[in-house]
Amino acid sequence: MIPDDTIAAISTPAGEGGIGIVRLSGKDAIKIADRLFHSPKGKALSDSASHRIIYGFIKDTSTNETVDEALVSIMRSPNTYTREDVVEINCHGGMSPLKDVLELAVKNGARLAEPGEFTKRAFLNGRLDLSEAEAVLDLIRAKTDESRRIALEQLRGRLSEKILNLREQITKICVFIEAYIDFPEEDIELASKKEIIESAAAILKELESLLKSYDEGRFFREGLAAAIVGKPNVGKSSLLNALLQRDRAIVTDTPGTTRDTIEEYLNINGLPLRIIDTAGIRESHDMAEKEGVKRSIRAMEDADLVMAVIDGSEPLKDEDIEVLGKTKGKNTIIVINKSDLIRAEVLKSVADRFTNKVSFPLVGNPSEERLRASRSDKSGSNSALSSYSSRVINISAAKGDGIEELKEIIFQSSVKNWKKQREGVIVTNLRHKIAIQAAYDSLKNALEAIETDKPLEIIAIEFRDALDRLGEIVGAVTTDDILNRIFSDFCIGK
Repeated sequence: MIPDDTIAAISTPAGEGGIGIVRLSGKDAIKIADRLFHSPKGKALSDSASHRIIYGFIKDTSTNETVDEALVSIMRSPNTYTREDVVEINCHGGMSPLKDVLELAVKNGARLAEPGEFTKRAFLNGRLDLSEAEAVLDLIRAKTDESRRIALEQLRGRLSEKILNLREQITKICVFIEAYIDFPEEDIELASKKEIIESAAAILKELESLLKSYDEGRFFREGLAAAIVGKPNVGKSSLLNALLQRDRAIVTDTPGTTRDTIEEYLNINGLPLRIIDTAGIRESHDMAEKEGVKRSIRAMEDADLVMAVIDGSEPLKDEDIEVLGKTKGKNTIIVINKSDLIRAEVLKSVADRFTNKVSFPLVGNPSEERLRASRSDKSGSNSALSSYSSRVINISAAKGDGIEELKEIIFQSSVKNWKKQREGVIVTNLRHKIAIQAAYDSLKNALEAIETDKPLEIIAIEFRDALDRLGEIVGAVTTDDILNRIFSDFCIGK
């Protein structure tokens, strides 16, 4: 049911700013705003044309106190974001004036909006379909130009257009099959069994392409997860700070400073990187530290990329070996920290033990010569060096040496997941992927049922299920529970 009350919320982020916005939407939005607003010229907002900005003051009529100076935007239905009457009160951006203006709006008949309720109303009123509404949140959360572009494409209806086209094709098949069921004796020209199979197979191929696009889509929506791991006090937090070029994590000489994971986003040549700084991995009897170690291991297991940090100023220890052993099968960069103090035996130990994990080129390893001197054979070549230098880099997190080279290695090791030039629609949302997978499975079942001459009623059920599953993506088929889950992720003012 479409709500008929008027909602209000602060639509700008919390904190201080030059301008803050209180937004109202609903059939009484203009009437409520009129009770707060006073124009120096005495003009009422209800007398203003749509899409006009009016200067004036917000007043509390119960005390005649002026709350703030404001510019008020009037937007009349249906040409608004929600397709309802919308008023945006642009006042000063401190929390005090914004809070006071919002309280006055509620006192005069508005209701506080729930998270995402403005966008939910846009969906309920037909302004956006469900996938477009979800794209609004993706656009707000976009970390790179590419993730913004993908979200904008979805907001403009590119995915919706594809899904609606597939639903139309399935609907035609349903019409043919149900006509066979309802009018078995009638002389009606219908599609042949072969034509239905060919049509369904073509739809399956398109659904398969959408499913394959999800890994890339998730990559841009959530970022590539890169976990920084190692034993305590090897410089993991210093590496995080060096990559971010700011002091995000606390750095001390005391082992075990980091007890929990810290996440930050970094943009490397348009590559969205979600860096996870983890607690040092070691045996501990401290309950808090033990929990931190568990989370570190979980982060490493879930990561797309692992940066295993070693202290190059001291010999390789059992704890280092244990950490590196846990990276088996992962896309791993071995980062030897403290390059200004590095010991040749550390490089030799790493080269001896770990030779086949990662296959990207190293950019500018400053310690090749030292390793070459320690491990050259009679011919003067070094077969282990090529393996070693393909997956290890020396850096100084404290001095910033090697950080740009490390970023390049991160980019090169991940670029296989990332294409600057993409073709076709891309799926970024797990909910969409689940629905597409279910539709794919139903269509496959339908094809098998046709080929094995199952009753037409069973075949029709599978096609209708595929139709409904795709309908969930655009909101043609939905429930209140699904809507509440989707819009609860939004901020209140959106």
